[in-house]
Amino acid sequence: MNADPLAPLDLAFWNLESAGHPMHLGALGVFAAGSPSAGAHAADLLAARAAAVPGLRMRIRDVWQPLTGRPSLSALRRSWPAPGEPLAAALSRPLASALRRLLDFGGAAREPDPGFDPLDHVRLHDPVADFHAAAGPLMERPLERTLPPWEAHVLPGADGASFAVLFKFHHALADGLRALTLAAALMDPMDLPAPRPHPAEPPRGLLPDVRKVPALLRGALSDADRALDIGAAVARSTLAMRPSPALACAPSGTRRTGGVVIDLDDVHEVRKSVGGTVNDVLIAVVAGALRRWLDERGDGSEGVAPRALVPVSRRRPRTAHPQGNRLSGYLLRLPVDERDPLARLAEVRTAMDRNKDAGPHRGAGAVALLADHVPPLGHRLGGPLLGQAARLWFDVLVTSVPLPGFGLRLGGDPLGAVFPLAPLAPGHSLAIAVSTYRGHVHYGLVADGAAVPDLNRLARAVSAEMETLITACGP
Repeated sequence: MNADPLAPLDLAFWNLESAGHPMHLGALGVFAAGSPSAGAHAADLLAARAAAVPGLRMRIRDVWQPLTGRPSLSALRRSWPAPGEPLAAALSRPLASALRRLLDFGGAAREPDPGFDPLDHVRLHDPVADFHAAAGPLMERPLERTLPPWEAHVLPGADGASFAVLFKFHHALADGLRALTLAAALMDPMDLPAPRPHPAEPPRGLLPDVRKVPALLRGALSDADRALDIGAAVARSTLAMRPSPALACAPSGTRRTGGVVIDLDDVHEVRKSVGGTVNDVLIAVVAGALRRWLDERGDGSEGVAPRALVPVSRRRPRTAHPQGNRLSGYLLRLPVDERDPLARLAEVRTAMDRNKDAGPHRGAGAVALLADHVPPLGHRLGGPLLGQAARLWFDVLVTSVPLPGFGLRLGGDPLGAVFPLAPLAPGHSLAIAVSTYRGHVHYGLVADGAAVPDLNRLARAVSAEMETLITACGP
């Protein structure tokens, strides 16, 4: 069985996790139900299709050499014959797997292969009246680390007219775009463009080509300069800040989720009126909603300018090999203390333009890039400490998750809304993810359940802020 070591950033996410702070992404998709049994049918389809998706059979295995080795990804065998596979061949696979383990003395290969059972990952729940109320407790639970780290929870609606599917993917297995690819593979088949070919890399020798040594040295010096630049930017970002108690908390281990849907045409109307990008408008809406929310709950927004981490994907959308996290980030202060909504948008636009001019490889938001320069033992020992330091680096996560422009279906039932859900860092009380789908913008909110019992109030503030921006732009 082939095993690929985890990429450095994947390894960081794997070691950042704790029982109170699971490191999985989520997506709550809401479908229109064609029949009262649509939810049960959807669960059957997900279980039946999961075994045919190689990425969903990938298990993260630890190694026997914790000082020098790193966990690796390897695919579990199917628990039953693949479509069209002779039964004799299926029965021979466990024997072949055992022989490989005897011949392979690597730490990862010695672990027994339990086989992949989709029923370990797809679960049908009783009907619920509120999908987000049901999703919160499910987001609290860490994924089983001895199995492929993903789950799909099917939630039939109490009214029989809809059902929801909550997907959970560990961040070590997938970033947002990779998670989308895996979830889309479980939807009804569609004619999609073929992925771009991935050029094969020439075999590497034990030593670098002497002709490349000067370039390697320049690269090492450049990496060191970048690391110093990022470290200095992180230190500067902590100066002259007044964090809001509402955005920092002692972790309770509980989770609440919420969702907001706004019209994408309204966002474009604001963008065309004042300039900037769609993303600038969406971030400005977050800033205004936080201001409104803090004032309503009595915490006050005066002098508050929380640092927002905005992840930036470095992945090409249609590459043939999308495995592994490819992330950097921008860091900007949200102008929560600015009273005027158009001035808030202008400040966000200026800050994002400044980040883009510097590029995603420099500045405080690019800390994720430093994972490439940390040895496996450093990840293992430093992961918990780094997680605790997250509140010193940023105050709130605001991430955008790309979704396809075409409609998705499951069992013939159309996907009407999808709310992305981001993991919550230690010491943080709120994470916000945004996606656009079928002409609408979906905000997915994840909060510490004890610190933010009024998450519905923040959701209403997002809608109100969008209306305020439209009004401010005039006719």
